Amino acid sequence: MTITTRLLLYPFTFLLLFILAGCGQPEPDAPPLTFEEILQTSLIAAEPGDIIEIPPGIHEFSRSLSLNVDGVTIRGAGMDQSILSFRNQQQGAEGLLVSADDFIIQDLAIEDTIGDALKINQSNNVTIRRVRTEWTGGPQTTNGAYGIYPVQSANVLIDGAVAIGASDAGIYVGQSRQIIVRNSRAEYNVAGIEIENSTYADVYNNVATNNTGGILVFDLPGLPVQGGQATRVHHNQVYANNTENFAPAGNIVANVPPGTGLLILANDNIEVFENQFTDNGNVNIMIYSYVLGGRSFDDPDYDPYPEQIYIHDNSFSGGGTSPRHPMLMALHEKTGERIPDIAWGGILRPGTENRDLICLANNGDASFVNLNGGGEPGFDLGPHGCTLPGLQEISFPIPEE
Repeated sequence: MTITTRLLLYPFTFLLLFILAGCGQPEPDAPPLTFEEILQTSLIAAEPGDIIEIPPGIHEFSRSLSLNVDGVTIRGAGMDQSILSFRNQQQGAEGLLVSADDFIIQDLAIEDTIGDALKINQSNNVTIRRVRTEWTGGPQTTNGAYGIYPVQSANVLIDGAVAIGASDAGIYVGQSRQIIVRNSRAEYNVAGIEIENSTYADVYNNVATNNTGGILVFDLPGLPVQGGQATRVHHNQVYANNTENFAPAGNIVANVPPGTGLLILANDNIEVFENQFTDNGNVNIMIYSYVLGGRSFDDPDYDPYPEQIYIHDNSFSGGGTSPRHPMLMALHEKTGERIPDIAWGGILRPGTENRDLICLANNGDASFVNLNGGGEPGFDLGPHGCTLPGLQEISFPIPEE
């Protein structure tokens, strides 16, 4: 076990001895190092294979932490015991910024950061277990954007996490590949769980509730990585996502209507099955093109059309009673009825037909509407009574605990 491995396991006086060993004794009146200084020193001095332990307690930080050494584990005593608090943060854009491969973080919480809580950038083999990110003052526009935020990464596991209060997305994986988000809870975020511009993702056994939108699967223009596809969303509980949208103006998620269960935007090859959708006031599931409603883009490589969307074997209860998307509001005003469980924007790639773009099967008595791009809505399930091949389970090496 290296010194770095042991740094945070010992009482405070021994911590000073470890850090100062080899660099002489401090001046008699030198102030003791703070826990913040000790932890940042540990991260800077870390070597591959080190385990940095975070003891129980609320540990205060005034600036961001960062790690760029491969093969490091940061481990606490539990997400409600080892708490990194940034409520008095004065410097930095994140709580913890990691740019390193083979990284593991588990059993701790990151609270009240100015910006993103845990950002993982351009990293391979990332394991996030039982980490809580939270803004403890509740939903506010001034909260940081992202809770758990891997971007441009590969082989990402998020397991048993909790994300609360993000003004963009609580659990977000963007421009990445080979992703598993499971056994987690997202609550009181604008977007609970978001997979954006990514490929090969499994999102399962999660709870998304009290967000503006429960689960989002997006593909957006103007980003370095595009072509989002091959995401499975299954065995999740997506209910009562009716929190008012508190994203800062100008953010793409500021357009997410409150009351949205699952939103699929311009993504291909998506399989949605064996989920429970309940009481999402705007709509339980909505699928649409980026250009619905007249939105434009100037990225020649961007594909704005969702295709090969397979929704099957889900259960639906309630929802659609308080529509907030303009087209759904117009539909409700016209019919006086609740919004159907599954709404499709209805805009097709030029030259294509409905068949096999949106396939619906074995969803009980779930209702459906084709908004026809803002034209006359249609409610006929017939053209969508098809099946598609199931997507493969995502699998990659996961470190043992």
